[in-house]
Amino acid sequence: MQKPVVQIRKLHAAAKIPAYMTELAAGMDICALLDTTLIVSPGQRVLVPTGLAFAIPAGYEIQVRPRSGLAIKHGVALVNSPGTIDADYRGEVGIILINHGSEDFTINSGDRIAQLVVAPVCQAELVEVDALDVTQRGAGGFGHTGQTSHDG
Repeated sequence: MQKPVVQIRKLHAAAKIPAYMTELAAGMDICALLDTTLIVSPGQRVLVPTGLAFAIPAGYEIQVRPRSGLAIKHGVALVNSPGTIDADYRGEVGIILINHGSEDFTINSGDRIAQLVVAPVCQAELVEVDALDVTQRGAGGFGHTGQTSHDG
């Protein structure tokens, strides 16, 4: 499989280029770029700068996903997970974190705060119709397929 080429620009000299931490990792870790330490209180949302901008090839996106270690150890996750960096966006990437934990969470410049996954995308052609085809499920949603019947 040919790897897509993603161009990356450091907007600040201290920004760290994201890196895959193991040979077969799906996501590469992205780091915070901060002037001072950032304290995130329980329930607080913050936009964490990275000092990086990307040029993603057409037909791809970068998905921003939480780091499982931060989630289990500190309750820190992404507000919009996964977030999407579109192929035509050229601004600085910021990571929107939320502290779901019960204690303050400290972020220092250089800390790994999220992971990035390069993924293919396609845009659909939408066709308006008067009626949709009938399926066994129909309009059942939100847990519908997991329900079992309880016949007396």
